Amino acid sequence: MLIDVHGHIGSVVPNPLEFIDVTNLLAKMDHWGIDRSVVLALSEHPEGAYLHSDTEDVITACSRYPERLIPFCLIDPRFGNHPEMDFSYLLEEYRSRGCKGIGEFLPKLNFNDPLCINLYKQAAKFDFPVLFDMNDSVYSYGLRDNYGLPLLESALQQCPETVFIGHGPTFWAEISAEVPADNRSGYPGGAVVPGGAVPRLLRKYPNLWADISAGSGHNALTRDLAFGLEFLDEFQDRLMFGTDSCFRSDVNSIYRTVALLRKIEGEQLLSVEALEKLRWRNATRLLKLQGTTT
Repeated sequence: MLIDVHGHIGSVVPNPLEFIDVTNLLAKMDHWGIDRSVVLALSEHPEGAYLHSDTEDVITACSRYPERLIPFCLIDPRFGNHPEMDFSYLLEEYRSRGCKGIGEFLPKLNFNDPLCINLYKQAAKFDFPVLFDMNDSVYSYGLRDNYGLPLLESALQQCPETVFIGHGPTFWAEISAEVPADNRSGYPGGAVVPGGAVPRLLRKYPNLWADISAGSGHNALTRDLAFGLEFLDEFQDRLMFGTDSCFRSDVNSIYRTVALLRKIEGEQLLSVEALEKLRWRNATRLLKLQGTTT
């Protein structure tokens, strides 16, 4: 069994030829051996307009293949522009239509902005984890934080009932205690220096999880593979497999995180138990998925 917690559909801007419809998503899943995928929306955030896909698109696509696709919803915390805005009517509707979480959450705001804290707290009432993208670049999408991730830590403290799923270049750059100033929104290389914010926060806060998707997750684990394997083993109960494939053409190759997982499994670099958690057990437990028992 393999569950991808970071899937997408939609039209990639500015290349409409890369449109990913549900048929293409399922083809990629079949090619890569993925049994079920979480499908994330983006378009509710103006910063996410690079991939046209909103919550309605996601719910509609997933309703056609409920045994394989799992919808997440997305809400912009700036809607209403008030730190006490009541989103319960939207969250209730989305939960009733099968959504299992919020994501991909990537407004260009500070991680602990009061508008975000308000939505995080309400997500917990509906048992929705929040899968976020952290990217500290000035003009791109993604939540902002300072060195050492104090704003994420503030949110973890203020919202202890909310599960946060970490993702994105800035989040994964902070796996190391040394983060280059000119590459905090990219893929830093070289050995990981112990004492990074991500391991520290994972040890301290049980409501922090992470997915290993995209170039950022892959880079964090492979730039120093020995450290990456220790990291996967230590936090095996709160890490989940993901792809974050946004391109139709990806189906023609083996995706990087798929290849990494196959390498780990083929070379027996992790225990069978840890691999099963990474592959599907953690996602099943967190999202309370039915019919996932093999």
